[in-house]
Amino acid sequence: MYQYFLKRVFDVLSSGLALIFLSPILLYIACLVKKRLGSPVLFTQVRPGKDNKLFKMYKFRSMTDERDSNGKLLPDDERLTAFGKRLRESSLDELPELINIFKGDMSVVGPRPQLVRDMVFFSDAEMQRQSVLPGLTGLAQINGRNNISWEDKFKYDLQYIKNISFFEDMRIIYRTVFKVARQDDINTDGMETAEDYGDYLLRTGKIKPYVYAKKQSIANKLLEQYCEISRR
Repeated sequence: MYQYFLKRVFDVLSSGLALIFLSPILLYIACLVKKRLGSPVLFTQVRPGKDNKLFKMYKFRSMTDERDSNGKLLPDDERLTAFGKRLRESSLDELPELINIFKGDMSVVGPRPQLVRDMVFFSDAEMQRQSVLPGLTGLAQINGRNNISWEDKFKYDLQYIKNISFFEDMRIIYRTVFKVARQDDINTDGMETAEDYGDYLLRTGKIKPYVYAKKQSIANKLLEQYCEISRR
């Protein structure tokens, strides 16, 4: 009952009320982002949701658009400003995802939506995490967030899917508040941003370079198809 009906009711009510009551904070952050980083204020990125349906996820922008002489974006650590880093450490950059929750792209609690270029590397078991709406927070986030291995992230995601309940969601939300307040595990140790799953698999020798290239090509095609459909 909760998983198939009441969870969505809770998502709509909680995200709607949060958007209303947090609107002054959202507006203030938007003004700061506009002043420090320019336009656009919101960073949008295509992510895979429930049943692998792609959607645009919203965040406050935290990096510049600086490019090299060939027009290619500079590495993340070079584009992440001190202001953007503080925004991420506070998790305030995640607040626009409340819009995704209200729209039905996401849930308050669930497996975090990974990148399309991560999803194409999922095994059949790992793909089970795509059977539910992705969440603003989840079991993996309260047990290490970005500072645990990919294997542990998936283990927690699948564990959550098997035990979805109102009380478990409330427990995760409660613990998330304290995690955010302490600014724990925002980044992977030694990295400014989290490592892509495919990059991790390639770096650790779990896949061959030709498999990596093939999967990346599939991810690019999925994104191109989504963009084509969105333009119609």
